[in-house]
Amino acid sequence: MELDVASLWILIAAALVLLMTPALGLFYGGMTRATGVVNMMLMSFSAAAITAIVWVLWGYSVSAGEPAIAGIIGNPISDFALHATPESGLLAAGFAGTFAMISVAIISGAIADRSRFAPWLMFVPLWVTLVYAPVAFWVWGGGMLSADGFLGKIFGEAIDFAGGAVVHTNAGVAALVLALKLGQRHNFHDRPQPHNTPLVMLGAGLLWFGWFGFNAGAATTIEQAGLIWVNTLAAPGAAVLGWIMVEKLRGARPSSLGVASGLVSGLVAITPSCADIAPWAAMLLGVLAGAGSAWAVNLKWKLGYDDSLDVVGVHLVSGIIGTLFLGFFAMPTAESAGGLFYGGGTGQLVAQFMALLVVIVFSAAMTWVIATVIEKISPWRVPAEIEIAGIDATEHNESGYQLMTK
Repeated sequence: MELDVASLWILIAAALVLLMTPALGLFYGGMTRATGVVNMMLMSFSAAAITAIVWVLWGYSVSAGEPAIAGIIGNPISDFALHATPESGLLAAGFAGTFAMISVAIISGAIADRSRFAPWLMFVPLWVTLVYAPVAFWVWGGGMLSADGFLGKIFGEAIDFAGGAVVHTNAGVAALVLALKLGQRHNFHDRPQPHNTPLVMLGAGLLWFGWFGFNAGAATTIEQAGLIWVNTLAAPGAAVLGWIMVEKLRGARPSSLGVASGLVSGLVAITPSCADIAPWAAMLLGVLAGAGSAWAVNLKWKLGYDDSLDVVGVHLVSGIIGTLFLGFFAMPTAESAGGLFYGGGTGQLVAQFMALLVVIVFSAAMTWVIATVIEKISPWRVPAEIEIAGIDATEHNESGYQLMTK
């Protein structure tokens, strides 16, 4: 079979999404202390490496295989090592694997500067297997949240084109659980600042670049691809303005970290709705997500949970905003009456809410179980003196920078 244009685009899109995980490492790495940048970036790279192996061996089967355990997950051995996937289907399997990589890597930002590396290496395969892959099966693999699933039949099918619930809400909840599990950093109340702002901006720029593959990779028509592309362009731009607006209302000056975080919040919010809302609505969504996440990131100082790099404030909050937004502004289609704004009633909003509720509860419970079991085997936190000195030297015997002193 010759390589057609559609397959070529998926190849390119998969490569773009693959780039997002190292880009996340840059983004997160710049936000940490200088003595923790190596550890932070290695969390992203190791997440990609381990997930690649898990996905080929059994992860894809769990997310898209024959239904097992009363249809709750795909059978992990039905396509072990992709032995049953025809060569024509390997491209789709690989593309799906890049989503799993970025999803688990997102979580690492909540535990920056204080997590040992060994527990993280155990967490990645367990979370991808027991949390990410089942949720992907429920939404995209014909599971219980799909149109034919038992919850989908009761509450309606939720729209999640590229992963607002599957990726960002799922990872955001897991990040909150780990942040609570590990507790506050020693310098939490000093509100530590990024050590390398250019690295943050570079990572954010590469994330935006990769996100066009993330959102548009599954487009089936040129019209749909065009809508997705424009929405992925417009929403993060509007989100940056929403974030700056909140910074100004607080009496602060616009910051590079705020612009980068606002950009990512808009990308997160447009992910579930990129193929189902009009460009004007994408800009409205961007403003809401940017402003909402800018407000939410300050909650950690008030409530005392140490979400180091604002995974909860950006990914969880904007993931929820983007998913619920569809209940109001989803455009009507042949299969759907659309959202409230288009006269579609409350049906789509109920479906979106129920999907979020199921994912949040499941991700929180399973992540807590996984983290607790790992804690019994290998403690998560580094000792206080190592945390203060910086974890790069003790965990990796490396330094991100060679500082010259006279």
